Amino acid sequence: MPEWMSPALLMVAGALFIAFTRGHLRTLFVLGTPLLTLWAIWQVPDGVVATVGFLDYTIEPVEGSPVRRLFATIFALMAFAGGLYAFRQAKWYELSAAFVYASGAIGVSFAGDLITLFLFWELMALFSTVIVWCGGTPAARAAGIRYAIMHLLGGVILKVGIEGVVIHTGSIDVQPMLATNFDTWMILIGILINAAAPPVSAWLADSYPESSPTGSVFLSAFTTKTAVLALILLFPGEPVLVSVGLFMIMYGIIMALLENDIRRILAYSIVNQVGFMVCAVGIGTQMALNGAASHAFAHILYKALLFMSAGAVIYRTGLHRCTDLGGLFRTMPITAICGIIGALAISGFPLTSGFTTKTMISQAAADESLMFVYFMLAAASAGVFLHAGIKFPWFVFFQKDSGLRPKDAPWNMSVSMVLVSALCILLGVFPNLLYDLLPYPVEYVPYTAGKVLFYLQLLLFSGLAFFLLLPLMKRTETISLDWDWIWRVVLFRSASAIYSGAAKLGTALTANVSKGLEALRGKAETVFGSKLGRDGTFARAWSIGTTALWIAVLLTGYVLFYFI
Repeated sequence: MPEWMSPALLMVAGALFIAFTRGHLRTLFVLGTPLLTLWAIWQVPDGVVATVGFLDYTIEPVEGSPVRRLFATIFALMAFAGGLYAFRQAKWYELSAAFVYASGAIGVSFAGDLITLFLFWELMALFSTVIVWCGGTPAARAAGIRYAIMHLLGGVILKVGIEGVVIHTGSIDVQPMLATNFDTWMILIGILINAAAPPVSAWLADSYPESSPTGSVFLSAFTTKTAVLALILLFPGEPVLVSVGLFMIMYGIIMALLENDIRRILAYSIVNQVGFMVCAVGIGTQMALNGAASHAFAHILYKALLFMSAGAVIYRTGLHRCTDLGGLFRTMPITAICGIIGALAISGFPLTSGFTTKTMISQAAADESLMFVYFMLAAASAGVFLHAGIKFPWFVFFQKDSGLRPKDAPWNMSVSMVLVSALCILLGVFPNLLYDLLPYPVEYVPYTAGKVLFYLQLLLFSGLAFFLLLPLMKRTETISLDWDWIWRVVLFRSASAIYSGAAKLGTALTANVSKGLEALRGKAETVFGSKLGRDGTFARAWSIGTTALWIAVLLTGYVLFYFI
């Protein structure tokens, strides 16, 4: 590979080949392109690899570092797992869009300057919108439009911040900063929109469940985790992120507990889990940044696994609400087992990847004597077990038999789920496989008797609370309102009322203007024309003397005006 060439371009090339090939050749590109990209990722050395001149700026399209390679690696692995999961069911244009979407995430990972970062950032926004539209329903098309509006707005905000930084500092390098002025606040807000931080998080739960069963797997992997990487690179140690992260954690738990749609439960769970990472970036120590990076890596795997499990259920049954499902473990055992593994991993159960990464964030909070943050993270772990660890698998696979007897997932979906499940367990049993890839040296030991006992007690008592309160956990045919109610209902109705009022005012003004013009026309006819058989003032025949007098007056006025 040429040094200046980002590994992301290989994914773009693969997307083009997917679009123009068929059959086994297309399958070869779907499965081979991510693996080739993964090889290219590990050929990128540390530091700026190449530069390109653009106007008065030095563009750095490829810059390597351990944290950049870590994120690019999981993005490539997820493109492979998602491609394996989807290649027999998804349309070619969905697969092509997904690979360009993944290329945007990999491009952001290696971007050494803000201009390159912004270009790949917008590439992600465009092609993730296409994936939402691939849901193929009116609801998916509407959700895609709202998704595009929100992300393009976020892109504009990010661009304003980047331009301000460039103007005031003269630098376009991707480097740590703090939100201390308008420019840096705009960059931070633009990133937090992609991270789905409330009150601008509703786009996630609005759009992901409307995509196809295969599209939601890709969507769950890239956008929010790319935002986490951007926060690690640009805002490590930003104090406001601790509060933002804690709010995301609790907000995601509450909204997920209220939901009936299985993919909306998982969508709100993304908000919750990204909150852990945002909080860790705000803490800003080496331990915390290692925790944020490793948890993002693990999260992509187990969240994709949960969306794969939910997608297989929707693909086989056509149903997506908890109240319509139940008892599916009888005929979908592979899907159920993989879904349970994903649920245990997201809950931080020992011997899963979630335990070895999430506890690192808690330890970072404890090391900095942030006891309130530590206890909030511990309480959040119990809440995660309630909504994703138990609620999702219980209502989908084990509650009262719904009478449905669908086949298990197709073989390619099953293989992909088993592969991701194995990775979740592998990183839980052998955490050093992941720790060795982290940006800073790791001295953390996850498996101590105290930690294991503490989290087992926390999770088991959380599970006991779920079953004791099971009647309250059962969902009904209700709609949960999110922040998007403000702009989808309040602002829409306000705009409609303003438009209606303006239309009425315009009608009244038009009527009054018409009356005024009619009156003016009558006066003009009185003076200049003829009306009712009588000549107007200027339409009458004047005598020669009167005419000469007026000519003399006008000529005198002209001469005076000329000399003055």
